[in-house]
Amino acid sequence: MNSKKSFARNRLSIDINSEEHQKIKIFATLHNKTIREYVLESIRERLNRESEENQLLAMTTQINPALKEVWNNKKDSIYDEI
Repeated sequence: MNSKKSFARNRLSIDINSEEHQKIKIFATLHNKTIREYVLESIRERLNRESEENQLLAMTTQINPALKEVWNNKKDSIYDEI
């Protein structure tokens, strides 16, 4: 029995201009990666960064009721203008 798992893969094809292709090729080479590796890593980093930004946004827009009570008072209202 083979212990390796097979994963279904989807193909993604995009059209880019020559200048973009050349830049990607140069940066991939500078990072000792294939174009495929470089592009996938870049996409994954972007997805992770945007996911983290969305999580932070969700946390800051949904203020804990206890904190809201502490923050929303006349004494600290001056900070609302900053």
